[in-house]
Amino acid sequence: MAAQGKVEEAPGCRSSFLLLPGPSVCPKLLFLVALSALLVGHAGALTEGLYCGRRVCYDVLGVSRDAAKGDIARAYRQLARKYHPDRYRPGDPPGPDGDTRESAQEKFLLVATAYETLKDEETRKDYDYMLDHPEEYYRHYYHYYSRRLAPKVDVRIVILVSVCAISIFQYYSWWSSYNEAINYLATVTKYRIQATEIAKQQGLLNRAKEKGKNRRSKEEIKVEEEEIIRDIIKNKIDIKGGYQKPQIYDILLFQIVFFPYYVFSYISWYIHWIYYFTIMGKEYGEDEKLYVIRKYMKMSQSQFDTLEEHKKKSFLEQQLWIKDNYEVYKQEQEEEMKKKMASDPRWKRYRRWMKNEGPGRLTFADD
Repeated sequence: MAAQGKVEEAPGCRSSFLLLPGPSVCPKLLFLVALSALLVGHAGALTEGLYCGRRVCYDVLGVSRDAAKGDIARAYRQLARKYHPDRYRPGDPPGPDGDTRESAQEKFLLVATAYETLKDEETRKDYDYMLDHPEEYYRHYYHYYSRRLAPKVDVRIVILVSVCAISIFQYYSWWSSYNEAINYLATVTKYRIQATEIAKQQGLLNRAKEKGKNRRSKEEIKVEEEEIIRDIIKNKIDIKGGYQKPQIYDILLFQIVFFPYYVFSYISWYIHWIYYFTIMGKEYGEDEKLYVIRKYMKMSQSQFDTLEEHKKKSFLEQQLWIKDNYEVYKQEQEEEMKKKMASDPRWKRYRRWMKNEGPGRLTFADD
């Protein structure tokens, strides 16, 4: 029996060590060496649970790595027919190749896995990278399971659902704004009196006393009158701008559907404008004049529509579609605004505060 010799302590090991026959190694180093060997063994081989496991997917289908999609599909169809479980009945003896129903089912699943791996360009690219770089073990795990666990939803469906949701929200929010405008107009004395007179003329407001079972309370009569006034305001008053009555073709879904038509219409209109008014020198009509004025004022169509008609007529009378006239008008409006601000008590207080106090400042004073 060989004598046990004293082993010198390896650097990094503690004083408590094992006495082994022959040279000794620190347990910490043994663990690191074993772990490294394990990782190298995994990195250098195909792994169960990834793609085709220990088999190469190309070998499973019997194709080369540079095979085209068509070749891969043909090989899959041939092998799928050969190993389809429906060809085997339980209890049947093994076939010519020694395949039973269970073994054929396993091969069929392996063939299907190989085809699913190689038919998709991105998955095939990841698989080829794994074959070329087997040492990047954790990267392959990440890419494999990130693709398998990612929700496979068609992007077109996501976009369509999003557009529909936005369109529904738009439509109902516009209706809410429109109803708010109607409720407000119903409280304005001028419109309320006009609506009441129209209702009386049409015989909608029957204030005759009701008797018997048909008699209603004052609260019920008041609610009915409010509804009648609201309906008349809806029918008689044309609300424009941001609170106008919603139109179904203004929502996002219809705007996208008719976008090519809108583009074609705009191009046709622009060519018409250039030809008649720039090249031919034709005079503007009323609509064209208002369009130029609106562009000078940098207002959207909905903003311009909210202006009262007498205001638009005033623009036409001043010939504001002419650039020089508009510049004069703009300067006059700015001067008038300055005068109003100068005479406004609130503006005076603000200027006095700015002069004496100035804008808010943070100061750090020593106590």
